[in-house]
Amino acid sequence: MKTTADAEQGMQRNQASGRDTRAAILTRAIRANVPLRKTFVQANRGAKSRPGPLSGFVTGRDLRGLRAYLMIVAACSNGDNGWSTTHDSAVWARLMDIHETASPQSARTGAWRALRRLKERNLIECSRVGTMIKVTLLREDGTGKAYDRPKGDTEENRFLQIPTTFWTQGRDELLSLPGLALFLVVAREKHWATFPAEWAPEWYGWSPDTHERGLKQLVELEYVQARAFRKKAPLAPLGFTIAQQYQRALITRPRRAPKKTTAPTLG
Repeated sequence: MKTTADAEQGMQRNQASGRDTRAAILTRAIRANVPLRKTFVQANRGAKSRPGPLSGFVTGRDLRGLRAYLMIVAACSNGDNGWSTTHDSAVWARLMDIHETASPQSARTGAWRALRRLKERNLIECSRVGTMIKVTLLREDGTGKAYDRPKGDTEENRFLQIPTTFWTQGRDELLSLPGLALFLVVAREKHWATFPAEWAPEWYGWSPDTHERGLKQLVELEYVQARAFRKKAPLAPLGFTIAQQYQRALITRPRRAPKKTTAPTLG
């Protein structure tokens, strides 16, 4: 005869996890990669201030909010429901893994509060009817403008891409806030770019220490590759200094869309 403990373990095995929930949302969105405007990370050259909305998550230590926001972009940016998605507050809580450390009611409340913080940052609109919460995506630059899918045709519409395997394989779950922020920074640039920590406050809005910790974690997890190179320095004793370049590893790069095959015609 099964004990109560055995029954409880069986129920837990049959209950969806946060990763299961994120995977289900991505499956419904039907996409291999998620587009995100580069202005979320950093404003374009010539702007009065370079840090984008991402800096607010880092300085506010809001890892939960950042992870939730990226999933909302993934869920809404296909446009099937007018850039919106609606779920029960318990589903939102599970999406953010709040259910793991809170009671069911506290998890629901925590999810609503996290979404409200995103609304205050002018990144989404959200409304609640009973236990159902509807979220509508706004433009990623934090201006509060209506969202439209970035096409890459103008500087304001340049975008980076995050493969859905980043979530379905649990890679997001291993990253700290600095690690996730620097992942987006590296994803924003071309292959083998430099990211000097001394420029982090001006370019991205966080400290050099945060910057270095994020890059270090990405390299340790093998999400990003690093290589040293010589940088000309006329006033240095050797005439050069050693700097680092970074690029995304294959496991975190955008996935190529499968080639369309044409069915053979019968003669």
